[in-house]
Amino acid sequence: MYRGIAASPGIAIGRVFLLEEDDFVIQKKKITDEKLEISRFRNALNKAKQEMIQTKKRALQRLGKKHARLFDAYILILDDTMLRQDTIELIVKEKVSAEYALHQVMEKVLLFFKEIDDEYFKERGQDIYDVGRKVLRHLLGHEKKVLSQLESQVIVISHNLTPSDTIAMREEKVIGFATDIGGETSHVAIMAHSLEIPAVVGLKDITKSVKNDDMIIIDGNQGIVILNPDPITIKNYYGEQQIFLAEEKDLEKLKDLPAVTLDGHEINLVANIEVPEEIKSVLFHGASGVGLYRTEYLYMNRKDFPTEEEQYESYKAVAKNMLPYSVTIRTLDLGGDKVTQQFKFAPERNPFLGLRAIRLCLKYPDIFKTQLRAILRASTEGKLKIMYPMISGIEELRQANMVLEEVKEDLRKKRIDFDNEIEVGVMIEVPSAALIVDILVQESDFLSIGTNDLIQYSLAVDRVNENVTNLYNPLHLSILRLLKRIIQAGEKTGKWVAMCGEMAADPSVTMILLGLGLREFSMSAISVPKIKRIIRSIKMEESKQLADEIMSLSDNYQIREVLRKRGIEI
Repeated sequence: MYRGIAASPGIAIGRVFLLEEDDFVIQKKKITDEKLEISRFRNALNKAKQEMIQTKKRALQRLGKKHARLFDAYILILDDTMLRQDTIELIVKEKVSAEYALHQVMEKVLLFFKEIDDEYFKERGQDIYDVGRKVLRHLLGHEKKVLSQLESQVIVISHNLTPSDTIAMREEKVIGFATDIGGETSHVAIMAHSLEIPAVVGLKDITKSVKNDDMIIIDGNQGIVILNPDPITIKNYYGEQQIFLAEEKDLEKLKDLPAVTLDGHEINLVANIEVPEEIKSVLFHGASGVGLYRTEYLYMNRKDFPTEEEQYESYKAVAKNMLPYSVTIRTLDLGGDKVTQQFKFAPERNPFLGLRAIRLCLKYPDIFKTQLRAILRASTEGKLKIMYPMISGIEELRQANMVLEEVKEDLRKKRIDFDNEIEVGVMIEVPSAALIVDILVQESDFLSIGTNDLIQYSLAVDRVNENVTNLYNPLHLSILRLLKRIIQAGEKTGKWVAMCGEMAADPSVTMILLGLGLREFSMSAISVPKIKRIIRSIKMEESKQLADEIMSLSDNYQIREVLRKRGIEI
């Protein structure tokens, strides 16, 4: 059994198709005609570029603009000085073949990025290396196995899958895949989820253990891969697969039913999205709006900033397609683990505590204003709301609102329409904000609790650090007390309070959150039916009793015991 990172849910059982990396053996070869080698290199670059353009067209058809834009970054790499000019200079300086010069540059690039202690940049180094291999393949005349030409259903196993590899998969042929490398920021993890193919990444050395036609099981729910399972294990997983599919089918029946408790309390279930193309999934799974539109993805995988018009078109599309429901747009939340090529910052010692989210927007008000203008213009097309991330004090909220008022005044002068009553809220995801929430709520129209960061910052636990993940505990009494404080602040002022962190999608805490008074849950669209089913099966009075009982306890063991007795697994 191999354990990795669950990249896309579901269970796949089938035969291995080992997509081996090209075993390039590049010997140092002296040349006499520099112009010929440079010409060969440029020709290979152009062939790789045309190949990438064709792949981008297929991505546009199957996955929409967001994922297609990913290939723009790959195409730009082909024009990058690091790859192009350095190779040409090496050909001229050392009088070596184009293959050898390119391979040397690729190795130098990979080594450089590996030494950077940042997962995102390590992934980008791999991107450059993958593009270089495409050029190298054209120089050597090698042909890679083509996934789009598979004739039977398979489970693909590879050291890594580039976006080109992933998009080439025929959905009916590739029923699952697993890779040695990859993390939460890797392109393959992002695209696997979009394709809805069960996948596990970050398995380290799975390719060294498998061979073609081996039987394999991919458990994308738990991040597990089982190689050459025995008949009993296969039978059990077929059972698990049928249960998973039946449950998904059964949950579809809840799509048009309201999220109402047995004693008549209606709860608002909304969705988190990253791109407009996800609206189809939001509506399919029965969400009643968008509670978190993560706009930073408009800025990623590109070298320039998105224009006001680009942003306007994206926000307008979401606003119109979600009517009659509302859409809460979170302003730019870059920084931490989300970095882009546009900002050339010196590496921060602790980026999660550094220049990110609203701090970044207030430091670069022109970028902030461009986004706010686009949101306000789009607000005439539907029911939009604005939400500021990572507010830590009242001063930041006031500064952000001052910038918003400047933008509104400018639009008024230019006679450009916008919703003058647009609601403006605050994400509560920093302990300092939770402790002064009674002040923040006075100058906000609503609050939304970002539990991922609130828990991480409150407990001083890096939730992706395997050494301390056991300490990341949503049911820690300090967290529950902060949640109650935030919700009560909303109740006292008549302001609505939502939750948009992963805790909102956790079935084991739904009852407790209801009991604490939460009335809006925002989560990935695919999670909505599961939470809706729980809400429709319980009474609000029971939830309040459970919350009161848990809040009176003194440690996590007691909390777990109370939940276990009620049949709730955590």
